[in-house]
Amino acid sequence: QVQLVESGGGLVQPGGSLRLSCAASESLFRFNAMGWYRQAPGKQRELVAVITLGGGSPNYADSVKGRFTISRENVKNKVFLQMDSLKPEDTAVYYCYANRERNDYWGQGTQVTVSS
Repeated sequence: QVQLVESGGGLVQPGGSLRLSCAASESLFRFNAMGWYRQAPGKQRELVAVITLGGGSPNYADSVKGRFTISRENVKNKVFLQMDSLKPEDTAVYYCYANRERNDYWGQGTQVTVSS
């Protein structure tokens, strides 16, 4: 059973930064893609950033381009989301995501709140 465990969420002021981590229970090379989604209250879950583990450039939602960066550390089976210049509209539960063949896997989510 694949497990994805997020950490790093919290409360931050507008303009601040947070770094989310996702620890996978298996080697990252066993997945086709990994990424981050978020869901704000009353809204649908939306893609934030995704990286294809076979190569290629990451994809970002337009709303986070230039502010968020997805990266991975293969040795530690971890994927990260560096979030800079945070805005109140970035407030949401952030979920780690992984895809392997036809199966999608999700973490339990970590709350990010951007407020003064």
